[in-house]
Amino acid sequence: MTNQLSEFPTERTFQYQHSLPPLPVPSLEGSLAKYLVAVRPFATEEEYQVTAAVVKRFGEGTGKDLHQKLLQRARTRRNWLEEWWLNSAYLEMRYPSQLNVNFGGPAPYLEHCWPPTEGVQLQRTSISMWHTLQYWDLLRTERLDPHKAGNVVLDMDQFRMLFCTCKVPGVTKDTIINYFKTESEGPCPSHVVVMCKGRFFSFDAVCDGHILTPPELLRQLTHVKQCCEGEPAGDGIAALTSEERTRWAKAREYLIGIDPANKTILETIQSSLFVVSLDDAKPYATAENYTPVSLEVLTGDPTIRWGDKSYNSLSFADGTFGSNCDHAPFEGMVLVTHCYYVDQQLKATDGKWKGSETVRPMPLPEELVFTVDDRVRSDVAHAKQQHLCVCLQTQDLQVVCYAFTSFGKAAIKQRKLHPDTFIQLALQLAYYRQHGRLGSCYETAMTRRFYHGRTETMRPCTLEAQNCSWGGCSHGAPWLRVLLPHQ
Repeated sequence: MTNQLSEFPTERTFQYQHSLPPLPVPSLEGSLAKYLVAVRPFATEEEYQVTAAVVKRFGEGTGKDLHQKLLQRARTRRNWLEEWWLNSAYLEMRYPSQLNVNFGGPAPYLEHCWPPTEGVQLQRTSISMWHTLQYWDLLRTERLDPHKAGNVVLDMDQFRMLFCTCKVPGVTKDTIINYFKTESEGPCPSHVVVMCKGRFFSFDAVCDGHILTPPELLRQLTHVKQCCEGEPAGDGIAALTSEERTRWAKAREYLIGIDPANKTILETIQSSLFVVSLDDAKPYATAENYTPVSLEVLTGDPTIRWGDKSYNSLSFADGTFGSNCDHAPFEGMVLVTHCYYVDQQLKATDGKWKGSETVRPMPLPEELVFTVDDRVRSDVAHAKQQHLCVCLQTQDLQVVCYAFTSFGKAAIKQRKLHPDTFIQLALQLAYYRQHGRLGSCYETAMTRRFYHGRTETMRPCTLEAQNCSWGGCSHGAPWLRVLLPHQ
């Protein structure tokens, strides 16, 4: 599922969307059998027999009725799960989503050609932005080949949500607004929003039909930075997006009620291609330890992240980068695919711009200034305090993000193993060695073979994994010598 690009593609990015099969309803018998398989490694014989009896009664009674209702729902929908999952997992939950739901990490990857360096933040940001804008153009012109698993076409709908997308809070339920359109569908927003020291700026990333070059983007970013340097920090309205959802929804309604211009600013942020955050933090550790960067991405300054935005590109003062995304519109693989594209482009150009240095005449970035009053300032202060309190609580949560460089998937495949199988067995073995018991484990499986498919649950801790873990802890552990690549 790598990014396949061509100037004149034979297949358009979204051309198979309407021909994808509907999401099927798994058979009741199959689901119950899989449940028992997942339970078996963790239950004693007595517990397992009791559980099997409960499952049998369910399958012969209530389960049959519920299964018929699922089948009936699937007759009128191409994806019977989509609405339920989106609402229950993302839009109806009320706790702060920026810290509890958003995902992110270090990207583009740092060690290839951009070691940590101070004084290059804006220059590198302009190049990273340019490659990101090229990726947007690939999607807009449908020159990114559809993803496939072998010859099976996969759903690409989530890629429509990477740009020009934002979640909007509601008192009881949030909504997702998507402004993205392909060229064949019509005009698409082309502006970006830059956040710096609690302030907002916006400018169009396209001039006379052409994406701004890195030198032009650098000019715009430099203007933003100069406006903020030595000046008081802004009101930090973005911190409200880190609040409990209902509280944020009410604060947003009040903000709009103060001045209609505030609604226009909110819509400018919501419809923007993406948000660029100029962050003063310097979180780099080593080329193999991304833990401080990951922690800063997830828990950093809430006044320069729009927590509801589909893509926040975080630019740190030490020349490194991170990404923070609202999880509701898409899965992590969309961000991984995009960041891999940027990473490969950076490697191919050694992280440098080799084109024209000419800067065309164009408007400077416009500052977006909210009208605020004492209540809004109080709401922002509360949001910042709540964010700080939650971040302090996360001290009990260990965040570890390392780059493993001893060997990779090629060495694993040489031993006729799938890399994921190897990793899942390694996780079980490590947990067993540490705790003396197996670990209940959730693994995400994709359902993109079907219309608007996203993810499902896999339970990789099976009896076979159990036996493998036991064998790995036995004297000599011969299977380890077979599986582990020799370096």
